[in-house]
Amino acid sequence: MGKLNYLFQRALRMDYRAMLGKVRAIHRKTGRSRLSILRDMKNCAVKYGAGYMDYDLFEMYNLTDQQRDTYLTRGRNNALVARYNSSAHMDELGDKIRFNTRFAPFLHREWVPVTGDNRQQVLDFLARHDVFLAKPARGSCGWGIEKLRTADFPSLDTLYDRLVQRAPLLELEQLLCQHPVVAAIYPGSINTVRMVTIRGKSGRVYLVTAMFRIGNGKFVDNFNSGGMVAPMDPETGTVIDRALDKQKNLYQNHPATGAPIQGFRFPDWDRARALVEQAAQVVPQVGYVGWDVCFTPEGPCLVEGNQFPGHDIYQLPVHTPDKIGIMPRFRAIEAQEAAQGG
Repeated sequence: MGKLNYLFQRALRMDYRAMLGKVRAIHRKTGRSRLSILRDMKNCAVKYGAGYMDYDLFEMYNLTDQQRDTYLTRGRNNALVARYNSSAHMDELGDKIRFNTRFAPFLHREWVPVTGDNRQQVLDFLARHDVFLAKPARGSCGWGIEKLRTADFPSLDTLYDRLVQRAPLLELEQLLCQHPVVAAIYPGSINTVRMVTIRGKSGRVYLVTAMFRIGNGKFVDNFNSGGMVAPMDPETGTVIDRALDKQKNLYQNHPATGAPIQGFRFPDWDRARALVEQAAQVVPQVGYVGWDVCFTPEGPCLVEGNQFPGHDIYQLPVHTPDKIGIMPRFRAIEAQEAAQGG
């Protein structure tokens, strides 16, 4: 019933004009008839939980049924979230103020909420930090984040008056200083690693996958805000392929710095793995998380945790020449848990 309900809800909310646009684009690209593409889309939706966006993004029209079954689709990702993440505890990660409070030992930076009734606390923070980030308490993809300089305002009081207009849904954070070898790739943003973990019922934490997220022209590294992504070997912390941006441009080297991307190996990778394994135990009711990890000279720290880890950037066609997605990794984890009685 859960799968049927998901398909029904998706059908109700579907942008049919956008779907038909994808059908036309795939028709021009492949020469297949529009009707056969529509039928195949429907088949992928029913069998694999793939909407028309997944069908296009993962180029499912080029995959066999066996290959399609290896992809983590939106429907399957939603099922994993429903299975591992309790809706009653999702805000522990989804609300940045609650996240920063709960995961304070893993942040390694100063922060302050803007509540509307803590003026002096905010002013003290502003006096200590000439440059800082202002983040909405809710949101994703880097949207709504501002990098502010106190020197750009007549006074700290003026700046506070501007910030408090967004209270209580705003928090301020000290800028992180990233490790020099990571900054050498692109110094204009904090370049994080998305580390996806599953906490099984046994209590064991599994690192499913890792992706290097790199800024390019903006102070955020999010793929949907102009950044790039490159796949990593989660065992070694090594970048194993080129970086890709949303316009499907590939980069062996960063276009702004010329620094090599493929082959880069992160410092302190074992510490980063230990960090997310520890963080995954803090709210055990949210067991499927995408952690954004920053690497600093003092070691790795958490930027945020995502209770909806996403599914798209981990299995892009250019990064999957064998046409195998990451679903087998989740199945292997479930098999291990079953063997342990978890």
